[in-house]
Amino acid sequence: MIEFFYDYGLFLLKVLTVAGAVGALLVGVITASRDSSSRSEGSLTVETLNDKYRRMANKVRQAVLSKADWKQSEKEQKKAAKAAEKNTDEARKRIFVLDFKGDLRASGVESLRQEVTAVIAVARPDDEVVVCLENAGGAVQDHGLGASQLQRIKDHGLPLTVIVDKVAASGGYLMACIADRLVAAPFAIIGSIGVLAQLPNFNRFLEQRGVDFEQVTAGRYKRTLTMFGKNTEADREKTREELEEVHQLFKAAVSEHRPTLDMERVATGEHWYGTRALELGLIDELGSSDDYLMQAAEQAGIYAVSYKQREGLAGKLQSALTSTAEALGLGPRYPWS
Repeated sequence: MIEFFYDYGLFLLKVLTVAGAVGALLVGVITASRDSSSRSEGSLTVETLNDKYRRMANKVRQAVLSKADWKQSEKEQKKAAKAAEKNTDEARKRIFVLDFKGDLRASGVESLRQEVTAVIAVARPDDEVVVCLENAGGAVQDHGLGASQLQRIKDHGLPLTVIVDKVAASGGYLMACIADRLVAAPFAIIGSIGVLAQLPNFNRFLEQRGVDFEQVTAGRYKRTLTMFGKNTEADREKTREELEEVHQLFKAAVSEHRPTLDMERVATGEHWYGTRALELGLIDELGSSDDYLMQAAEQAGIYAVSYKQREGLAGKLQSALTSTAEALGLGPRYPWS
């Protein structure tokens, strides 16, 4: 039975190695053959949420009111709409809403940067940008880029509100803490100010099966921890140094935007639910995106801005293969937040 598991493990390792090699080859072929002119530009859509809320409310009103009351309600709404058309609303506050759904590689940043560019091109200083963010963290460099996109909003003098309904942890909190006003639901997961790097190591298994692993590098620290070679304490120590450096940068970024935080207390890698996060100063208030936007719609124009990147089959395949290679540890080694 033990022999079976050894043989199966070796077979699985061979499959992963071949799959990784084939994947890398396919990525190379796709990248080389892709014609840049064939990339179609994405599309930007803007939805007026005031109208959406009005339609939803009217749907319910029509169901619960008598025919006479419903007709009266329609007349009042039409009258109010005509009055609004006569009075220009150039001075009315506008709120631009962006949705960011994060993953390990913060792939939504490509759309976010286009949305931010569109908004800051037309927004007035008295307008507001609301980002509804759901992000559990991932690669440091990708989430750092996401944070820099939100910083662009503030750099243009626009008030930035971030609302978290479910989770803003690790790299997600790195983005969320940029906000002038940070709102989270009572049970939203907040924090996890920490960094990690992990990968399996098959070196002993390979040695037992008589398989040698060769790796040639130029540069002392080009590669430290590895999946197939023998890791030394020096390799581990260098990795710990790198992670500690990233952690210090992480803490400095959070401190810049939330200077009253007790960093020694909150930068332990732990996460908290919204109610406790409020007590610790990680957020400013409790609430949900629905309540925030519906209340704001009474006094402001609410515009949901969304950019959808059009990606062909080749691009999707390349993204999938790259993600798979990274998940197997076959790609570049990055710290994760």
